[in-house]
Amino acid sequence: INRTERRAALHTALRAPKGECILLDGVDVVPEVHAVLDKMAEFTRKIHVGEWRGFTGLAIRNVVNIGIGGSDLGPAMAYEALRHYSQRNLTMRFVSNVDGTDFAEATRDLIPEETLFIVCSKTFKTLETLTNAQTARDWVLHKLGDERAIARHFVAVSTNAEGVAKFGIDPQHMFGFWDWAGGRYSMDSAIGLSTMLAIGAENFHAMLSGFRAMDQHFRSAPLAHNLPVLMGLLAVWYNNFFDAQTVAVLPYEQYLKRFPAYLQQLTMESNGKHVTLDGVRVDYQTAPIYWGEPGTNGQHSFYQLIHQGTRLIPCDFIGFCQTLNPLGHHHDLLMANLFAQTEALAFGKTAQQVEAEGTPDWLAPHRVFEGNRPTTTLLAERLTPKTLGSLVALYEHSVFTQGVIWNIDSFDQWGVELGKALAERTIPELESRQEPPLAHDSSTNALIRRYRRLKRHRE
Repeated sequence: INRTERRAALHTALRAPKGECILLDGVDVVPEVHAVLDKMAEFTRKIHVGEWRGFTGLAIRNVVNIGIGGSDLGPAMAYEALRHYSQRNLTMRFVSNVDGTDFAEATRDLIPEETLFIVCSKTFKTLETLTNAQTARDWVLHKLGDERAIARHFVAVSTNAEGVAKFGIDPQHMFGFWDWAGGRYSMDSAIGLSTMLAIGAENFHAMLSGFRAMDQHFRSAPLAHNLPVLMGLLAVWYNNFFDAQTVAVLPYEQYLKRFPAYLQQLTMESNGKHVTLDGVRVDYQTAPIYWGEPGTNGQHSFYQLIHQGTRLIPCDFIGFCQTLNPLGHHHDLLMANLFAQTEALAFGKTAQQVEAEGTPDWLAPHRVFEGNRPTTTLLAERLTPKTLGSLVALYEHSVFTQGVIWNIDSFDQWGVELGKALAERTIPELESRQEPPLAHDSSTNALIRRYRRLKRHRE
């Protein structure tokens, strides 16, 4: 169904149980999936018990995931979301930005002898990832001084065995995945190796079972009771019939602080398209902008606009009946705020109610809440690995539902290509010691010249 890239979209196979048969071109892909999961579990065991050691014989105490996009956002979100279940004797870090500051700060308090890098790149050619991986390689060699150290401090998640070997990583320590699982749909594949290292194989499989449960619900539940379908229809309803340009995702759970950022890629990279599957320019709005922050922080930041602004902003509230960290009455206060916000957004406060409180006439209009602001509340018992899997799959299938209605390809991402190509053309212009001829537009030319001038001034 990924027509423009002529690929299957089979991410649901990543959580299929052993024994299920999912055919692609006549080949059952499920055994391959479980072979990789078993390999991940064995590697995780070796790290946890100290069987896998660094080049100098020290146990691994730090794991740094190097990736970008789906190779970073999913693992980073999952680690934060499931941190309560994590191995606290392992320090987990994530490097994605090609800005050197990201790597510098991630490794500032680490030592190479105890650090393992996971390089996540399907092609092993992604510019940002390979740049950071090379910097990590230099960092290790600067301290350990032996090329053989690379094989003990790096593993790869990739399909390019030749590129992995050339880097110095033993291909036996490469964890594979497939082109039928797009990056933003891959956190439950080998891309989730850092997640498994953090929470263990048992919890990782519990997360997969949560994905699977929602997959089965989406496949079998009647449309009127199908959660991803209903969520997708609501998104289309407010986007296309009420001109709601954004959706706020508001988790009342600190562990889900990276969930809105994860959803930004899942939703906007999937459905941010301007042509139909047939290549015809759409004459309607497609994906809205997703954004958000954990509650109650947002209440003291942007909720003012949601309550009394002129834009309609549908909100997804996410809460849990049980806290993972029972401290006094913190959780009741947190959830009271969630319920209060959804009630206030729905019903508001009328002018009559404001006046009945004795509010002066001049102030009354400022204290009126119009209400009728749409919200969806997802209320689960507890944040567990299984719950997280179901939550992510819920949004995955909701995104697909929206894409079907809009008649677009939710699984390609051609919009990232143009900027990448222009950046590759621009890099030598920034690095050249001689003044290069510039053939960009006048604004870009001026910016490049200013950059080069001030860069030389610093040097």
